[in-house]
Amino acid sequence: MTDLLTALLARDAIRICLVRLARGEDRRDADLITASYWPDSVTDYGVFAGNFAAYLAWVVPGSDAIANTQHVLGQSHIELDGDRARVETQVISYHRVDYGGGDEHDTCMGGRYLDGFEKRDGEWRIASRTMLYDWSQDWGAAANWSQGLMGMPFSAEHYTGRTHGDWSTTFFSLR
Repeated sequence: MTDLLTALLARDAIRICLVRLARGEDRRDADLITASYWPDSVTDYGVFAGNFAAYLAWVVPGSDAIANTQHVLGQSHIELDGDRARVETQVISYHRVDYGGGDEHDTCMGGRYLDGFEKRDGEWRIASRTMLYDWSQDWGAAANWSQGLMGMPFSAEHYTGRTHGDWSTTFFSLR
């Protein structure tokens, strides 16, 4: 029973770390991202590869051309091996990309994170990450939903999400 409980707690801690990282990337929150990776970790996204310091500098503040982003995590296949784990997590990520001159596109991609996790001092974090891309789609010109949805206006400005300073930042600071 102890081994089963230990494995369940490890898997939960790994999933919590993955969710914390996705939120950190979407909000470009350096503290959340830093709490998800070991300082000596390495990442390879195909379009970027490097150590943690270089990765953090790449993702925060992030490209000004990407005003909105959302990472939706699917199932995670987790293989535990003592204080190490190999984890494959399905991901679909949306990005609103400004190509300049008012030419914004909604893009979406699907893939899998292949993460090497390590448990150090009782905490699970990512030691290495490789991104695999299964598909990518440019949906074309971005719809202007800043004033509302389906012909119905928003009752306040805070309903639209942004990578920096949207309502979620205020929401989590309320006590």
